[in-house]
Order: sequence, then C-alpha cells, then structure tokens
Amino acid sequence: MKIILDNRQDDRDISEDLLKKIEKVIVACLEHEGYSDDYEVSLSFVTNDEIKGLNRDYRNIDKVTDVLSFPMLSDEDFDIEYEEYSLGDIVISIDKAEQQAIEYNHSFEREICFLVCHSMFHLLGYDHIQEDEAKAMHVKEKYVLDSLGITRGQKYEQERI
Repeated sequence: MKIILDNRQDDRDISEDLLKKIEKVIVACLEHEGYSDDYEVSLSFVTNDEIKGLNRDYRNIDKVTDVLSFPMLSDEDFDIEYEEYSLGDIVISIDKAEQQAIEYNHSFEREICFLVCHSMFHLLGYDHIQEDEAKAMHVKEKYVLDSLGITRGQKYEQERI
C-alpha cells in the first residue's frame, strides 16, 4: 500500500497520528472489499478555493465541496516499478472538513477519516446517486469506521492536531 500525500494548504498541520489513521482507513476499505494491499492512492489536502476550482473544472459545479474522488482502477494503471495499481486520487478541502467537524460536533480527525473512507468507496466503484446505492455505501462506511473505533462520539476540539 502506497499513499502519495500532497499537502497544498497551510491552514492546518496534518499530524503523523492522523496520517496513520488515514492509512488504516484506506487499508480497512480495501480489506472490506476483498482487495489486497498492492494499491496506490494519491491524497491531496487543499483549500476551499482550490477544491472549488476542481469541482468547477471536472464536475461543472461552481461551489466548494468537501471531497472529490478521481477513480483510476484499471489494468492500465498498474505501476510495474512498484508492482501496485493506482486506485485514484482523493482531494480533501481542509477548510470544509474543519467547518463540517464543527457543524456535526465531532473531531477534525473523525471528519477527515470519514471523508477518506467515503472517497475510497468511490474509488472502488460505489456511488450514492440512487437511494439504495447511498444506503449500501453508508453501511460500508459505518462498518469500516466503527471497526477502527472512529465514531461520531469524538467531539470537536478547537486545538490543532
């Protein structure tokens, strides 16, 4: 398992502890779906302005969003050098994640882990356009996060991680 991290924001530090939790979430999503760990995921942390531009450019939606997923799972995406498949790209707005952590009254870490989990299931081919798909995806997300002890009970704290 390889995670390519690109931190393109400077509003908030991303702790080593949070990065370890993110890796656990990614691996748990893969295991839940029966995948091995020979995958590569690109994870970028950006500002609201940057994610708004990406959302506009790739989805024709000119507004801020919390996370964008760009799946690339195909045989052509196998990296011979590292013997890994490129699963795709996850782009998270740190600003929006912090807003949502406050709004939902849970920790910033919990929000980031949820967004990574949600995006991972998009990279693995799931969507939530139809109600039944949304329910199935929610069950998967809840299972993975609960199995790692990442719950909504983790209250938001103003301190920086």
